[in-house]
Amino acid sequence: MTGFRAAVVTFPGSNCDRDMADALEKVSGAAPLRVWHGDADLPERLDFVALPGGFSYGDYLRSGAIASRSPIMRAVVAAAERGVPVLGVCNGFQVLTEAGLLPGALLRNAEMRFVCREVPLRVENTSSLFTAGYEAGETIRIPVAHHDGNYFADAATLDRLEGEGRVAFRYAEHLNGSARDIAGVLSEAGNVLGMMPHPERAIEAAHGGSDGRRLFESAVRGLVGA
Repeated sequence: MTGFRAAVVTFPGSNCDRDMADALEKVSGAAPLRVWHGDADLPERLDFVALPGGFSYGDYLRSGAIASRSPIMRAVVAAAERGVPVLGVCNGFQVLTEAGLLPGALLRNAEMRFVCREVPLRVENTSSLFTAGYEAGETIRIPVAHHDGNYFADAATLDRLEGEGRVAFRYAEHLNGSARDIAGVLSEAGNVLGMMPHPERAIEAAHGGSDGRRLFESAVRGLVGA
């Protein structure tokens, strides 16, 4: 696949940025550009932006709160508002909620424990750029690694997300206390996805499974074709 131009943002404390960059390169054939949190602008003509997992700024204040005020986030928000696809995984999801690109918040896990294992997810939305490669209702297995993955939103927001088909993935088991077992949500325009599980850690058999690969394949195919 040629012509795909992606960027991976690194914050102080990111620890999945190389995994994300590797997944994007293996699927698209093009190494993504690497962007530092202190940069004021994103590279021109981007097809895709990824905010990786980790512990940006040591998770001080709230997970993702300080990172959401990084200089680069003004450019990320502007790109998302122009329709550029943005994927935030784990800490990246937290950053997206703190930046106002997605509704809700990620709280401490219900039992105050760090969860690190493969979990089953049910695919709820197959009409987005990110999820078109899955079957509706399909159960996939993706690793998680988080302490603050408990998705919270008020009842009206949850009802709106459900009614608009913006719940992308749902835990197929009670994992961390997330409202309605939500594991990933889409923006109103559908071009921003935040999810706590790590698809970049499940793109080939050596990872123990490849269910995450289709997310990247779907995005690349939708943007530049097969």
